[in-house]
Amino acid sequence: MSQHAIPRLAYFGPVLFSMGFRPFFLLAGLFAAFAVPLWLAVFSGMVTLAGPFDPVDWHIHEMLFGYAAAVIAGFLFTAVPNWTGRMPARGTPLALLAVLWLAGRLAVAGALGLGPVPVMITDSAFLLAIGAMIGIEIVAGRNWRNLKVLVPVTLYSAANIAFHLGALTGAGTEVPRRAGFAVILFLVMLIGGRIIPSFTRNWLAAQQVARMPVPVSRFDGISLTVAAAGLLLWVIRPEGAMSGMTLLAVTGLQLIRLSRWRGIAVRRSPLLLMLHLAYAALAIGLAVTGLAAFGLASPVAGYHLLGIGAIGGMTLAVMMRAAMGHTGRPLVAGRLLSLAFLLVLGAALVRVLAADTMGGLDLAAALWTAGFALFSLRVGPWLITQHAGRKRPSGAAR
Repeated sequence: MSQHAIPRLAYFGPVLFSMGFRPFFLLAGLFAAFAVPLWLAVFSGMVTLAGPFDPVDWHIHEMLFGYAAAVIAGFLFTAVPNWTGRMPARGTPLALLAVLWLAGRLAVAGALGLGPVPVMITDSAFLLAIGAMIGIEIVAGRNWRNLKVLVPVTLYSAANIAFHLGALTGAGTEVPRRAGFAVILFLVMLIGGRIIPSFTRNWLAAQQVARMPVPVSRFDGISLTVAAAGLLLWVIRPEGAMSGMTLLAVTGLQLIRLSRWRGIAVRRSPLLLMLHLAYAALAIGLAVTGLAAFGLASPVAGYHLLGIGAIGGMTLAVMMRAAMGHTGRPLVAGRLLSLAFLLVLGAALVRVLAADTMGGLDLAAALWTAGFALFSLRVGPWLITQHAGRKRPSGAAR
């Protein structure tokens, strides 16, 4: 990340819209806690949604392109100003983006009474706007090396549009579903490979530990290249020896990366340990998905290990840390947030181990919901109130 000094002009609007992570992390946490119980009600037939997707597609779409999109937006609108040295999006533009995200969720659920094409346009507009805004900021800031972030954002947006088109035309959503997974998983590998060793190194240095994580090197670049190729092959052809062998190779490379980051040394820092555990869930999920390509494991188990354990666990841990750091709180998880993370990891395990029972499905949903409810209760107040160490400008709206 660039260390440009960002201009600090007085902001007089609502605190919630003063930085990108605030509204989108709050929306992500609340939506994650709400959407899964709603999915159970839909799955059991208690509730019917009038949107364009069948119940399973709705659940998958909203986790991949609803929840995850909010987290990615919050991360990007907080990171891009650090890259470019320009003022962050805030105030009315940020509020309008949040409204656009909410409109997408309501449209997909059928709450706006729109047809399939208007639903697609409404839902797709959010990711297209995100890509356009960060592209403009990066170009305006002449931060050319980070322009490559537009590649995964564009692919992610295209996968979302393809998901809608697959449902609309009857072609199916399986390929765009895997494409959405693949883009998010690649972002986890890319961003995780930067922040996990960096945060670990900082903590170990403060503890005066001599042995540090291995710095980012050519090996990381090679492992990411192999991962991109493996994920692309899986998107196109999820079954077969070629996909299976490639995914297992990706698993091995990611486990080697993880072993170089000294995770065992941060066991006394739950906030750091969460990142390492979520990355381990990524490797395990990739391994199960690779075995599923050979017919030796359930593809659904792989999806849920990756979706709940890797994506859910990593995004939850990143939101916790970013919210603490950017609102002036100590970087200490505490019992409540540590429990929230463990509940989400527990949801992944239960969903995989008791997948064939309604009781297991209910328990996994309850654990996930409780984890994100705890996150929202603990972190939510930080996101809507002023920085803990900073006074509000004189005359600011209260």
